[in-house]
Amino acid sequence: MSHQTYTNPSAETYRPPPQPSKSSAELVSAFHASLPSYDPTPLIPLPTLSKDLQTGSIFIKDESTRLSLPSFKILGASWATHRALAQILNLPASTSIQKVGTAAREKGLRLVACSAGNWGRAVARMAKILGVKARVWVPGHCHPETVANIAGEGAEVCVVEDGSYDDSIAIARKEAEETEGEVLVMDTSWEAYEEIPGWVVEGYGTMLREVDEQVRAFTERKVSHVVASVGVGSWAHAVVLHYKSKVPNAKVVTVEPDTAACLKSSLEAGKIVTIRTGDTIMAGMNCGTVSKIAWPVLKDGVDVAAMVTDIESHQAVQYLRENGVNAGPCGAAPLAALRKLVKAGVLSLGPDSVIVLFSTEGMREYPIP
Repeated sequence: MSHQTYTNPSAETYRPPPQPSKSSAELVSAFHASLPSYDPTPLIPLPTLSKDLQTGSIFIKDESTRLSLPSFKILGASWATHRALAQILNLPASTSIQKVGTAAREKGLRLVACSAGNWGRAVARMAKILGVKARVWVPGHCHPETVANIAGEGAEVCVVEDGSYDDSIAIARKEAEETEGEVLVMDTSWEAYEEIPGWVVEGYGTMLREVDEQVRAFTERKVSHVVASVGVGSWAHAVVLHYKSKVPNAKVVTVEPDTAACLKSSLEAGKIVTIRTGDTIMAGMNCGTVSKIAWPVLKDGVDVAAMVTDIESHQAVQYLRENGVNAGPCGAAPLAALRKLVKAGVLSLGPDSVIVLFSTEGMREYPIP
């Protein structure tokens, strides 16, 4: 099991750098509440799983209906897009989305992104809400249904034939740098591109604050363990910042496909390394490089980094479906990791444990492994 996990005992005492003020967090949450179809997504208890694993409470946050999209990504995409456009237009962050959209159209701005799936659709949806154009680059392995969903939001979709996710990033970067009026909105960062990804991380905080309230409604005990999926690491970045700031803090577990474990590989190397990825049903996690701004926080704050196979993810999808949870392969990966780590004795759980799994996407078509 050791080659499939990375453990960092010092993460137990990690405390992240100071975060945005409470008023800033409230501004983000108020912004999301102003979007069409906003409603907190459900936190679902899994008592059968708790019994099977002989532990305390296990919950799963179901993001299959977030703002009428089947993924959590719209939380980060919407806030980052709003902040980026407002800054370009010299408007305060508190400006209404309607005013930002009007000003962006008058200036002829267009959103550009690249995606392995849900991020591109989220950016395209935000462009639709704002009434501006969007172009989304996708890697050649992108599922046809994913491409159709992005295009269905009104965006122009460009496929990088025989290209990886990292290849599509390079093309999107080049286009945005060379074309006036194009705004690159990405959830990963690199040298000189850090501000917008930082706003993405802020946007994900809305979900974590929802979970705080929902857990309190179920139990007086504090969250002891959280399990989060990793693609480029922006979501895990938000999770570490949130839970390592609490007293007592929670143990943070990350999960990646065994064919695209860029975070685990980087943790083992002690620096960001780019890996060549393979095919996986966990398409939204098929990323080869960790986000630059996420890396310092993940390096010091992740307690356990695990990998799961496509078969393990698929089995978790089936289990969750049988228990009334609508999860796709990326959304089910945290459950697969939890089972694997408990079975291997890597995680020590007890009757007072409170575990939160984050299902980041709803069910979608994928080849059965």
